[in-house]
Amino acid sequence: MKYFTFALSLLTASTALAQSPILTVYAPDYFASEWGPGPLIEAAFEETCSCDLKFKTGDVLPRIILEGERTEADVVIGLNTDITKKARETGLFEPHRQDNTKLTLPIDWTDDVFLPFNYSHTAFIYNTKKVTNPPTSFDALVNSNSDLSLVIQDPRSSISGLALVLWVKAVYGDKAEKVWEKLAPKILTVTKGWSESYGLFSAGEADMVLSYTTSPAYHILAEGDLTKKAAIFPEGHYLMVELAAKVAKTDVPNLANAFMAFILTERFQNLIPEGNWSLPSALPKNKWPEGFQELSMPENVLFYSEEDAANLRKEAIEEWRRALSQ
Repeated sequence: MKYFTFALSLLTASTALAQSPILTVYAPDYFASEWGPGPLIEAAFEETCSCDLKFKTGDVLPRIILEGERTEADVVIGLNTDITKKARETGLFEPHRQDNTKLTLPIDWTDDVFLPFNYSHTAFIYNTKKVTNPPTSFDALVNSNSDLSLVIQDPRSSISGLALVLWVKAVYGDKAEKVWEKLAPKILTVTKGWSESYGLFSAGEADMVLSYTTSPAYHILAEGDLTKKAAIFPEGHYLMVELAAKVAKTDVPNLANAFMAFILTERFQNLIPEGNWSLPSALPKNKWPEGFQELSMPENVLFYSEEDAANLRKEAIEEWRRALSQ
């Protein structure tokens, strides 16, 4: 009798699970990994939705473009502001229907399709024990006669690398290629992605690494290490915003809407700083973790509209390539 009762309870649980609606969210590998915010976000959202949230990971935009209207995604998360034009032109997304006035970004955000969930600024990170006199401006870095060594990412394969060439373009305009020619001798290597670059920097192979203004927060909070700093330049820093969007053809629209609304809740936003090591998009500074409140942030924020970013992308990458190939 006990065995029958136990078996019946298992069957009931399995049936309930099978009947739970599924929300499929496409996300980058880093987001849904065990060290990313995805697992905690999944657990938190499932407490509110009586559903099963499933992350499917990979390179989000190429995948959804390839699948088109056959996509299994209900929501995508992890897009960034430098590729939204390409994403928008797919016609696969519909308005998020959320209140943009809740956002705490350093810029005004009016987009009704792509909803920010976090942000940071591109920056060069250095170790105060190794670099005791860091450059205090972009010009100082470019024109430095010291033997500073830099590690950067390839703009053809890395979103941070693309942000860097757009950053240089935003600061120097038509002089960008000349700037790259001056920077080239300082560049120790160019890696395919951020992880490889940061690994070289962490191992002491380079003096500075292209990363984000929020990177030192990891060292402060996870390692108790106060020696990693972002060099803040008065010329300004390029803003990187990560986004979510609702797929128009979702077969669970109410769940998709609920998830988009969940992004702007404190429950979701509180998982971002120490889950994605970025700044939450809808949380005031006084609610950030203490390690984040201590970070140096740029006063001047640089940002391209999606039209400008799309129009300048090819030119900015080609200027970089020509300068570094000499």
